[in-house]
Amino acid sequence: MAFPGLTIIGESINDSVPSTNAMFEAADFDGVKELARFQAENGAAYIDANVGTRSPEFMAAVVKAICEATDKPISVDSPDYALAEAGLRACDPSRGKPILNSISPLRTEMFDLYEIAPFRPILLLTEYVDADGNGAPSRTAEETYSAAELLFAEAKKRGIPNDDIIFDPGVAPIGSDFEGNLARLLDSLKMIKANPEMAGVHASVGLSNFTVMLPPKRKCDGSPVKSPLESALLTLAFPLGLDYVVGSVKRKYEVLADDAPAMECVRECLELGGFESISRVRKFYR
Repeated sequence: MAFPGLTIIGESINDSVPSTNAMFEAADFDGVKELARFQAENGAAYIDANVGTRSPEFMAAVVKAICEATDKPISVDSPDYALAEAGLRACDPSRGKPILNSISPLRTEMFDLYEIAPFRPILLLTEYVDADGNGAPSRTAEETYSAAELLFAEAKKRGIPNDDIIFDPGVAPIGSDFEGNLARLLDSLKMIKANPEMAGVHASVGLSNFTVMLPPKRKCDGSPVKSPLESALLTLAFPLGLDYVVGSVKRKYEVLADDAPAMECVRECLELGGFESISRVRKFYR
């Protein structure tokens, strides 16, 4: 069964994707338009635009090309202020608020862009501000939640409604997660969900990161299928508020049964922790 209410932000127009990088190098905006149309026609509710370290003018051109190809709203994906501003200015407001991905506790000045064009912020929780006022990686659920509290307060100062706020706790590759990032992700979502002031907020992750570098599983007939581990993560995290993903429209995200092998694998990884969890993932693929 598919996830009712899951919002997919189409991930493919991203400079880190080799085929998209080649399009950008060739300034192939017809190719960008076709990729935008494909994602829109196959379930993406937003189209992500990430041009890497290219110029603000290039970001604006990519956003305009997407807007010419589809009526879906844009996810402007850059931590750079000038790039984000160019992308937001190029968006067509008639199709709904764009998403701005992403604002971290160390980049709160990005909120100032809300005066240029109202947006739905993705708030990155993978770093927090420690007791000395310094930025540090969020290694625990408590540190992740601390980042959520700080960014939530900043969003509310700008009058951003809860329904427009999207937290991103970050997801680490399960094939190399010996630090317990999966448990940190799920526990921080529980803490956000338990806060009544944050009622109605959303959460998202870059879902493909969860299985990066892992091979595809194969069906009984030998044909490849993208890893069901992503669906296992969603099955656990969707009830906790993870209702957005930056993901691929080519993948079939579905609710898994409790006894599905992928569910058993993910649950055992949570229980084992450390390098034993990595061994469990390898066992899943064998």
